[in-house]
Amino acid sequence: MKILKMVILVIVIALSLAAGSAKIMQMPQEMTFFQQAGLASNLVLPLGLLQAIGGILLVFSKTRFIGAILATLSFLASAITIFLTGAIGFGLFSLLPMLMAAYVMLDGRLKLLK
Repeated sequence: MKILKMVILVIVIALSLAAGSAKIMQMPQEMTFFQQAGLASNLVLPLGLLQAIGGILLVFSKTRFIGAILATLSFLASAITIFLTGAIGFGLFSLLPMLMAAYVMLDGRLKLLK
């Protein structure tokens, strides 16, 4: 179980950093995607920063819970944006990183309660 938790954590960190970087660099695909969803392009940078900061905070055990919260929220925002474009199948698939980040968050919360 410990190995599975570590694999999930590494995946969430990698996805957070990759997705955040693409938004921070304002890659054309990201900009087009947000425009198709009817959202202002000035939302791309803050969402990218939220994702990247979440990924960085996930690396360290003392900040992992906060990082997981940021990652979960940013993945949820991305999934909602995908649903706004009408891509239901991709939207459902995009909920997987959010669920993995939420798992990391809940696992960290349980450790804090012990």
